[in-house]
Amino acid sequence: MVARLVIAAPASGAGKTTVATGLMAALTRRGLRVSPHKVGPDYIDPSYHALATGRPGRNLDPWLVGEDLVAPLFLHGAAGADLAVVEGVMGLYDGAGTSEFASTAHVARLLQAPVVLVVDAARQSRSVAALVHGFASYDTRIRFGGVILNRIGSARHEELCRAALAESGVPVLGAIHRSDLVATPSRHLGLVPAAERATQAVRAMDAAAELVAASCDLEELLRLSRTAPALSASPWSPGPAVPATTRVALAAGQAFTFGYTEQAELLTAAGAEVVPFDPLVDESLPEGTGGVVIGGGFPEIYAAELSANEPLRKEVAAFRGPISAECAGLLYLARRLDDSPMCGVLDVEARMTGTLTLGYRDAVAVEDSALTRAGERYRGHEFHRTAVEPVPERPLFRWRGGADGFAVGPVVASYLHLHWAGTPGLAARFVEACR
Repeated sequence: MVARLVIAAPASGAGKTTVATGLMAALTRRGLRVSPHKVGPDYIDPSYHALATGRPGRNLDPWLVGEDLVAPLFLHGAAGADLAVVEGVMGLYDGAGTSEFASTAHVARLLQAPVVLVVDAARQSRSVAALVHGFASYDTRIRFGGVILNRIGSARHEELCRAALAESGVPVLGAIHRSDLVATPSRHLGLVPAAERATQAVRAMDAAAELVAASCDLEELLRLSRTAPALSASPWSPGPAVPATTRVALAAGQAFTFGYTEQAELLTAAGAEVVPFDPLVDESLPEGTGGVVIGGGFPEIYAAELSANEPLRKEVAAFRGPISAECAGLLYLARRLDDSPMCGVLDVEARMTGTLTLGYRDAVAVEDSALTRAGERYRGHEFHRTAVEPVPERPLFRWRGGADGFAVGPVVASYLHLHWAGTPGLAARFVEACR
């Protein structure tokens, strides 16, 4: 049995990332092995989770991988841990479209995990109890374990909130007073990833750990986590390990921080030696590279530095093996990103826009590629403020109301982020193409 908690909130911006990450760090400091998880397709919060726990941050998304795979992926990620902390997404009941599918509540039910609600108590006192009562009674299938009050303004403010919640019968597991020490900067796609902040991120993590340890009842939170029942599912496995027969270069570094941990595990199980490289500083691909995987990130922030690494750009342009590129990877393969020359693998121009493209996509592949097979369905996610022109005459993917993606020889590139664990065969196909 894996002890576990889900940290949720009534809405985005309530402070659940600070609380969840601070709790992970505080419990890790106590010598516990904490497994970090995030509901939804978010890549940035897991970077802070990994910093807090020393374990890879992992995503749990029923839309991308299917309901039946959520508990197995959770158990795989939590193997060897003393407990798991799962950070929710948006508001507790906010899911994909008009339903609660893929919401924090949905994942909490799939994991049979108790929920702790983080409430922004600023500018209210007794009304906190009404808010919490509404969330606790809205869906009785959710196991409400208690509430953590955030952004408390004073001792008197805390007293009023606690008194109101005492009348409602919902336990208060913590009261966190306002602090600027734990603030995390944001930009056009959300928080700045931990890999880009280095020393500042570590300081903020230390402050969050201390704040949560001083403000929350860690013993009661641990007790609550241990009330979760054993799950009947078996842990997910990327497959039996086989000897490496090819080498796959995986883009990393500050410009390419978006990726699911299971992707590298699947590639390794399929027979690849996965070797990270940093397009900002490495002037060549790893020796013996048979294929390249370039995930998401922020090339627009580092366009000048990426462009300045001309030796690597030329090597990528001349590379004739399979390339899988998602979102940021697509931009890196374009001729230019705004005014900065990129690799020129694709005959397109990329530019920043003022429009946020965001949402799940239920896509169908139009043709075969190093990854896809024509007619197969792929569930993915878009999240960007850029565009490429011209659009492909024959897009790789189509979905209701949209299309996207390029398949040029062994190169596959699109804005669509795929969770490879949810689409069996992607890693094996890519490794076979590399061979």
